[in-house]
Amino acid sequence: MKYKYSIVFALVSIIGATSCKKNFLDTKIDTFTTPSTIITDRSTLFSFANAFYTSLQYGFTSLDNNLFAAASDEAQPTAAINNAQIYNQGGLNANNNPESGLYKTFYDGIRAANFFLTYSANGRTFLAKNRDTITEAVSYNQDIQNLTWYRAEAHIARAYYYSELIKRWGGVPIITQTLQQTDNQYVAKSTYENVVAYIVSEIDTYKGGLQVNWKTSSFSNFDGRFTLGSALAIKARVLLHAASPLHNPTNDVSKWQAAATAAKDVMTSTGLNYTLDNNYGSYFIGATPLTSNETILAVRRPANNTPETANYPIATPGGNSGLSPSDNLVADYEYIGTPNPANPYTNRDPRLTASIVTNGSTWNGRVINESSGGTDDLANANSSRTGYYLKKFLTDNLNLVQNGTAQNQWVVFRYAEILLNYAEAMNEAYGPDVIPAGYTLSARQALRLVRNRASTSLPAITVTATTDFRNAIKHERRIELAFEDHRYWDLLRWKDAETVLNQPIQGVTVSKTSTGAFSYQKINIATRTFNSPANYYYPFSQTEIVNSNGTLIQNPGY
Repeated sequence: MKYKYSIVFALVSIIGATSCKKNFLDTKIDTFTTPSTIITDRSTLFSFANAFYTSLQYGFTSLDNNLFAAASDEAQPTAAINNAQIYNQGGLNANNNPESGLYKTFYDGIRAANFFLTYSANGRTFLAKNRDTITEAVSYNQDIQNLTWYRAEAHIARAYYYSELIKRWGGVPIITQTLQQTDNQYVAKSTYENVVAYIVSEIDTYKGGLQVNWKTSSFSNFDGRFTLGSALAIKARVLLHAASPLHNPTNDVSKWQAAATAAKDVMTSTGLNYTLDNNYGSYFIGATPLTSNETILAVRRPANNTPETANYPIATPGGNSGLSPSDNLVADYEYIGTPNPANPYTNRDPRLTASIVTNGSTWNGRVINESSGGTDDLANANSSRTGYYLKKFLTDNLNLVQNGTAQNQWVVFRYAEILLNYAEAMNEAYGPDVIPAGYTLSARQALRLVRNRASTSLPAITVTATTDFRNAIKHERRIELAFEDHRYWDLLRWKDAETVLNQPIQGVTVSKTSTGAFSYQKINIATRTFNSPANYYYPFSQTEIVNSNGTLIQNPGY
């Protein structure tokens, strides 16, 4: 992507809710070559508004047309040839990065937001043309309100895309206006800290123009667009990352305090009304993310079978065994009762059963038997590499041969993450149990809310030192947010990647004893390599370096 920005937009697809007649944002617009074209059709104004949502990513197809989990220690790809191995074997470089295209994608989203802000500046006048604003007062005023919301949303879109850019590349160029092809302008990258400040400024300045919560408004059909809640969630996540060791090597406590305040704002702002869903397992399945008060923002798609086709076991017709969850992860699910040597998967944190298919469990209409001669024999071609299959998100028993489909909505922000963000920031700023003036929960209380939703039988967290409580929070994020595209980035921001991502991935073999009982043996199934410090940031692609005319400086180590 050159640092020369065009106002020309290509055809884009449908991604989220926008009207009473549609469940998904209509972002399909024609290509425009002149600014004057936009004023010929009132609906075009809102088409351009929807266009800046196009760059939101559908997490079910992040890496190898599957979840990003295989880049971390959460899972191992089943396929022998895969892009995840570029991460797993330390192969990232300027010419080899599976996510290099996201750099342009996110800047396309920023450019779309910039374009809309420029050409909607006189939107009120435009919306009044060729209509009687008295007899059409209701629809006219609704259009004005919708335009006001969209303009605020464009600023939040910019903030979101910059948050995704700096998470990957660190400092990047800040582009705040639509540049013409003839401008031939090249923009140097800003520091990470300056981009964080810009993101916070965008949110703080324009949050007042946003709908508070589409679900509880008279415009619930617009749900899927940015709201006050999603704007504050972006800020909370960005400030948590900015306070973390990767970006805060001197452990400036004021950064943790700012992150805690940002998370608190999501929890306490009037009208947001977020709560934890009653059932962790069912929350992720079907249309529940669209109706649950736990969801802050979800990327919507029409019904499909993308994650099921990718991740059903190979023994299920149509399945491809895509991700094999690691035993590294399985071993971290706590016991809630006496361990059973004959069945290591019983009496465990219920989130294990909700997230991972284990031997002996029921899935796809059968009891999984991975022992020799079983339907899911691990010796069969393309079976799980680790002895486990993905369950989280997936609708059970879809008939893939008949192209059965289900709702698969990707949750970008949810309330449990906010509580964990809050717990982490509060612990680092004040310790596990201090509740400063103006706050209503301690770090421990916020953590307990998340754990109690999973099971009130989970062991109590009794540690009192900040360091020990930090480890408890890291554990809880690993379990609660498993497979949701947090783990890799958490390991980076904590600077734990150089240790964790250099450990082998483990799995289990399954056999049957003479009595018919299952027996399990842990094995190493893959090595991992993380090159520190280079891999803490992505390299800019060589194409971007060349096209920047010398203004884009490569990240260290590449």
